[in-house]
Amino acid sequence: MAEAARQIDVIDTAPAFTADHVAHLTAHYAGMDTAAMLAQLLGGTLKGQVAVVSSFGAESAALLDLVAAVDRDVPVIFVNTQKMFGETLAYRDMLAERLGLNDLRVFRPDPRLIAARDQTSLRWSYDPDGCCALRKVEPLGRALAPFSAWISGRKGFQAGRTTLPRFEIDAGRLKINPLADWDPARIEAYMTARDLPRHPLLAQGYPSIGCMPCTSQVQPGEDPRSGRWRGWDKTECGIHDPVF
Repeated sequence: MAEAARQIDVIDTAPAFTADHVAHLTAHYAGMDTAAMLAQLLGGTLKGQVAVVSSFGAESAALLDLVAAVDRDVPVIFVNTQKMFGETLAYRDMLAERLGLNDLRVFRPDPRLIAARDQTSLRWSYDPDGCCALRKVEPLGRALAPFSAWISGRKGFQAGRTTLPRFEIDAGRLKINPLADWDPARIEAYMTARDLPRHPLLAQGYPSIGCMPCTSQVQPGEDPRSGRWRGWDKTECGIHDPVF
């Protein structure tokens, strides 16, 4: 254990994370409870170097509650694409207040880029990848600039993520997926036990919530993410596979 801890400490002075860092972290935290892992990371190894990225979507409350239980001062980044549901913006504010999040940072698209590449504000209708790049990927890049690591809410059970690791590298920055091995039942049980408020659109048939133009209701029996970019060969917004 001492050797593992020593190896992880190397991260504190490294200019960028590498595959070796990921291997050390993966081995050290293998089998450790999610809450305990976050307590160690946020209270020691990554203190002051990490932010949480949250869409304040259908399952976001679980991860945010886990982080807030450790340190309410951890920065939480929300990208307002300016295409969000009003319900999401209201839920963001309510949940941030409920959990006592002290450093909620809201980033928006660069208006100069929008004017140059989406003057009609309809790019979502003919080029959803390009729209996500302008409205999500670019502002998130600016938001993450001060940090060497970030925490994502991705889960392994979601489309195409069956082998999602807890730790990975994204452009030299460490990406942490604390809920990688959580299934829907575990998330639901956690949210119920913690009495966390649900996103208001869940009750209206939106189990996965993104931007308003590209999110539709899901019918019984459909995959929960089938309402995202319906009719397009697209399953991600681009922040995990940048296209900008």
